[in-house]
Amino acid sequence: MSTSSTRATVQERELLEAARRGDEHAYTQLVEPHRRELHAHCYRMLGSVHDAEDALQEALLRAWRGLARFEGRSSLRSWLYTIATNTCLNAIERRPKRVLPIDYGPATDPHVAPGEPIVESVWLEPYPDAMLGLEGGLAAPEASYEQRESVELAFVAALQHLPATQRAVLLLREVLGYSAKEVAQTLNTTVASVNSALQRARTAIDERVPEQSQQATLRSLGEDGLREIVTRYVDAWERCDVEAFAAMLSEDATFAMPPLASWYQGRQAIATWAALGFYAWNAEDSRYRPFALNVLTLRGDQVSDVTAFIARSAEPRDREVFERYPDEPVDASKVGAVFESSGLPAWLDARPADSLDARSADSLDAKPAHS
Repeated sequence: MSTSSTRATVQERELLEAARRGDEHAYTQLVEPHRRELHAHCYRMLGSVHDAEDALQEALLRAWRGLARFEGRSSLRSWLYTIATNTCLNAIERRPKRVLPIDYGPATDPHVAPGEPIVESVWLEPYPDAMLGLEGGLAAPEASYEQRESVELAFVAALQHLPATQRAVLLLREVLGYSAKEVAQTLNTTVASVNSALQRARTAIDERVPEQSQQATLRSLGEDGLREIVTRYVDAWERCDVEAFAAMLSEDATFAMPPLASWYQGRQAIATWAALGFYAWNAEDSRYRPFALNVLTLRGDQVSDVTAFIARSAEPRDREVFERYPDEPVDASKVGAVFESSGLPAWLDARPADSLDARSADSLDAKPAHS
């Protein structure tokens, strides 16, 4: 063992002893190195950044209260993952699963205006991995998914369709690289049950996720290729050029807009409907305010799916209100959770049209959201 590893182990042991004596500061130092990865794990389990934060806080509180029972037979990291996983399993029992509109109901007729929003607790949320510092590569040599692949929208959406235990088994085995024995201990079950659940989970996930992950697609495109696609996409929206936008779509593309349940399928249907932008003009403060964060899923150099996370409240109101959704007041909590956490501005100042295009494209291009 290296000198640095030995020093880290000694420091962890000292912090653990201090925390057991009631030192809250020592406990914070003890768990802080694991916070980001635990948060990402809770997000994969629950499909919501907000629910993940709640689950993580509850798990860390449980760990604090149960420190006396930690005997050190496993690593502190494994113990924390056990508590976080079981906290998420309890949360899943208490609430409906998170989904995208394409899993909620049939596609909408493109000639029909979007309907009313559905209560927001049913919708999957995007994960701002850049803000949370998620590293690239594998979490462990035995893992099958890269860490960034494991928070892609398509993968997390597929996870939500698995029974809770299968979801936990797949994540612990394939994302974190746990052995079947370690997973069995975490979930208080048998190795045979873990292996059976993993086989079923793999089959279900393979049926739902794209053949190529977004990370693999991004690598094949390269930075210049990705920049060119994002710039064309933003430019088409800002010029209201539906034909140029439609040309970027795959033939079977989908376009969804949570919290609206409406979604559209097929290049022609999307082109018939398309009428929304990223930022909407706010006359009260003479600025462009966030309207929707468009998360793109790419298939080669085409866009196969667009999920536009709308920064407006879904509180019940007259139906006519939602036909003028861009004119509704901005939901500040969504701007913070979706736009700002993805590195996008909370507003755009009014400027001449010739400079607006460039600035908007740069803002979205510099911090593309991973789908």
